[in-house]
Amino acid sequence: MKLNIWFGILTFLVCFSVNAQEQTIDKNVYNPDANAKKEITLAVEKAKTDKKNVLIQIGGNWCAWCLKFNHLVTTDPELKELVNNNYEVVHVNYDKKVKNEAVLAELKHPERFGFPVFVVLDSNGNLVHTQNSAYLESKDGSVNHDPKLVKEFLQAWSYKALDPATYVN
Repeated sequence: MKLNIWFGILTFLVCFSVNAQEQTIDKNVYNPDANAKKEITLAVEKAKTDKKNVLIQIGGNWCAWCLKFNHLVTTDPELKELVNNNYEVVHVNYDKKVKNEAVLAELKHPERFGFPVFVVLDSNGNLVHTQNSAYLESKDGSVNHDPKLVKEFLQAWSYKALDPATYVN
């Protein structure tokens, strides 16, 4: 009987902890009413001025993985700094009602990799990389993105990493 009580208490605490964690994740990251083309154009203009690249996160508020990735890069101090210092970020919505098909066609159909999917544009608006988020997932069986792999991705496709002047002695 005591074992059943302890098991019940433990189950409650685990469920409460998971629920509390989920509640801290912003569930309104993607704006279905946004003009994706215009937001990307503005981000490219700002990236050119600030010597950054553009990181386009494509997904939707319906996608738990999309929201978890956004939560990771906005709450992990090291990743947040990497993003803020190297990218202009645009969230492009994809859902049943708003698919942003014209924008995705211009980006060479990154949705083929599932969601979230990330597209990096240089400061001239040229596509330089499309990242399948499956390659950023933890290999430990958890349902999270691996901060180390995300860091490597963000570093590898930054403005500085792609600038030939970075490699001149």
